[in-house]
Amino acid sequence: MTTATTLDSGAANLQLGTNVLYLSKKDVLDLGITRAEILDHTRDALIEHGRHRYEMPAKIGVHPYPEVFYHAMPAYVPGKNAVGCKWIECYPQNPAKFSLPQTTGLMVINDVESGVPVAIMDSTWVTAMRTPAVTVLAAAKLHPAAETFGMFGCGVQGKEHVRYAAEAMPSLKTVYVYDTHEAAAEALIAELRDEMPFTLVRGKSPEDVVKSSEVLGSATVILKEPLAVVKDEWISAGQTILPCDLNTFWDPRTTQRADKYIVDSIDEHELFAEMGYFPDGLPTIVAETGEVLADVAVGRENSDQIIVNSNIGMAVCDVVVGRAIFDRAVERKIGSTLTL
Repeated sequence: MTTATTLDSGAANLQLGTNVLYLSKKDVLDLGITRAEILDHTRDALIEHGRHRYEMPAKIGVHPYPEVFYHAMPAYVPGKNAVGCKWIECYPQNPAKFSLPQTTGLMVINDVESGVPVAIMDSTWVTAMRTPAVTVLAAAKLHPAAETFGMFGCGVQGKEHVRYAAEAMPSLKTVYVYDTHEAAAEALIAELRDEMPFTLVRGKSPEDVVKSSEVLGSATVILKEPLAVVKDEWISAGQTILPCDLNTFWDPRTTQRADKYIVDSIDEHELFAEMGYFPDGLPTIVAETGEVLADVAVGRENSDQIIVNSNIGMAVCDVVVGRAIFDRAVERKIGSTLTL
């Protein structure tokens, strides 16, 4: 908890209500926060969420173009002394049109005691880290002995899913990767093969990946109309499916017939359903991801269950990780002070 009005940070003192610590993406990277630490912070945030010790409204947003969204994501997690808001946007055409990332944004962290902002930071790294952390924490809980994992999407998120799988899923022997752009899949394998404790294989087709994997993840695009790239008839008993892209990539029949449909946030999925992202209707939700991790709700009950666990990203994870970044930056005197 912040108790002083002045914090020694960087070249100048950070005076509450007078200035704010600015952290660029490079600053955040220079802090050296490990994936193991991100997993710990994300697990803590999810468990707090699962035990209903948080305040977080469903995402609000604006949509200048049909495929584009801006989201304001505030949250307060008392147990982690974390409060703030992430402002993030997604432009799927950015890489091709402008050679810019699909997702960019900023995050503000506030002092809980006084309410004043204490940090402004790049949020792309936070998003890229906490999203796959949620996926693999859920995968490890729902399918702890999995030896095979299939990843659809080989961009920044795809690479990080593979890296986090190595951290949290020790039984994995083979990870299959697939991207509509073959070069992206090949680049992922070339970059990661030497550092992974399992074998990386480029999938021949979506069907091949599905039929080869016990656990499946996807980080592609988010669209209102399902692409249904993965056909329902390819899914078999006992598989665990973890989309980060709502209802886009998977055949809606799979989510509707799954033995369990679990989501990170019921409120947010209901909001997306109201906006039209589930044209076939939102499947019946049995639990939230944090409830399963906190053992408040039961996850997998037998080896034949098909489980779909949709995680679209929650601000509780962002502000907990953001608070940890701020604390580390103050400790190591990294960042620049800006006058409010």
